[in-house]
Amino acid sequence: MQTPFNLGRYLALAMLALCTATAQAKNEPVAPAVKLANIRILATGGTIAGTGATSTTTVGYAAAKVGVDQLIEAVPVLKQVANITGEQLFQVASENMTDEYWLKLAKRVNTLLAQDDVDGIVITHGTDTLEETAYFLNLVVKSRKPVVLVGAMRPSTAMSADGPFNIYNGVVLAASPEAAGKGVLVCLNDQINAARDVTKASTATLDTFRAPELGLIGYMQNNKPHFYRLSARKHTVDAEFDISNLETLPKVDIVYGYANVTRAPVDALVAAGAKGLIHAGVGDGSLHNAVKPALIEARKQGVIVVRGSRTGNGIVARNGEANDDELDSVVSDTLNPQKARILLMLALIKTHQTSDIQRMFYTY
Repeated sequence: MQTPFNLGRYLALAMLALCTATAQAKNEPVAPAVKLANIRILATGGTIAGTGATSTTTVGYAAAKVGVDQLIEAVPVLKQVANITGEQLFQVASENMTDEYWLKLAKRVNTLLAQDDVDGIVITHGTDTLEETAYFLNLVVKSRKPVVLVGAMRPSTAMSADGPFNIYNGVVLAASPEAAGKGVLVCLNDQINAARDVTKASTATLDTFRAPELGLIGYMQNNKPHFYRLSARKHTVDAEFDISNLETLPKVDIVYGYANVTRAPVDALVAAGAKGLIHAGVGDGSLHNAVKPALIEARKQGVIVVRGSRTGNGIVARNGEANDDELDSVVSDTLNPQKARILLMLALIKTHQTSDIQRMFYTY
């Protein structure tokens, strides 16, 4: 059977041949084809891979159902901006993220980025713990090549699903030389955030990822990134943490401060084997009279205590609301409790000296 004649394609090829011949006749160089970056998409699950009962289901959907190939196929324009390959590393709703998943992901990212045929990585991830995964990678990735985390607030089956465009922007960002050396980035809703500073700030809206005080670092507009500031804290190749031979991470837990709190959570976590505790205190990391003795006892048993704040903004002052020198405790600086936990886990791989751990909190 004869192939149908395509007039449009014929004219386009004829015009290209004419332009090339004209340039050669004038001894002008023919413009080379644009070399596309090689971007690997690592899929881990989440809402971006979720499905709902109807096109209007945005609550009560099933997360982590759609595979990486389907995610890529849903954005056919990707092939115009990069050479894309996909890999389903695992498939999990991100509220079920574990240290084991983090280690698997980080090791795979480092292996891929060491290859000459990988220029950058995009990770699709659930939004609930995306900020934690991003910060963990920010401390353990050993490359200046771009690593970008993307997610979605609406499942893939929603009529206004945000996942496909977030994936597109993530690939454009990861393929951009401008993204290199800026640490692990989070890209959703046309905004670029640094892994250290960003947090999930809304249960449902598309602009959920925000850096409340320090601000985003850039925007995606007109198919390119626009950067306006950088994170001042060390990251990636400049970080001192090596997880290449680790199978587990030290156990660190979080205790929450509130009115009428008791010491029971502290005692229970220490009894369960915690090597470190993040105290998410009220205000500037204040310690309740009922909890302070439990933390003192925990420290005497070798548990590292970090005073943080539940407020979500501001610096926790050393020797402010508590005498940290006397308590031999550490303060979290501006890290929120969930990110302080990550840094303490990695710190405990290297040392149990509180002075050195405090240095790390002021460095990263």
